[in-house]
Amino acid sequence: MMEDLVINERITIPADLMTVSAVRSSGPGGQNVNKVSTCIELRFNPKNCSQLSETAINKLLQANKNKLDSEGTIIITSQRFREQYRNIEDAREKLRLLVLEALKVKKKRRPTKPTKASIEDRITSKKINSQKKALRTKKFDE
Repeated sequence: MMEDLVINERITIPADLMTVSAVRSSGPGGQNVNKVSTCIELRFNPKNCSQLSETAINKLLQANKNKLDSEGTIIITSQRFREQYRNIEDAREKLRLLVLEALKVKKKRRPTKPTKASIEDRITSKKINSQKKALRTKKFDE
């Protein structure tokens, strides 16, 4: 049976909240792809996980809209390897990374003002460009 998925030192997703099913892989691979079910579908519903906060659940669902089914379950597929057990580990790692990304707290942006030196540099460069272009114009004597 599958074991619990450790996200970090504080959060562990119980194995009974994840379901794994093996399906046939798509794409090239010949006879092996046609007869062996090595592709893994890992399903996880974050709403059932008490370890995750409400904001983490919302961020997880918002960031993975394309991987959701109608019930809000995240479906992760892995068909990178030819062996089922390696694809299971790959799918579990993908889920771990998704949850870690949802747990990150975004820094609040503090608006800054340009320094006096940077303003002066910008103005002098504009003056230099203006003079350069002014020299390109033809002057007519009257």
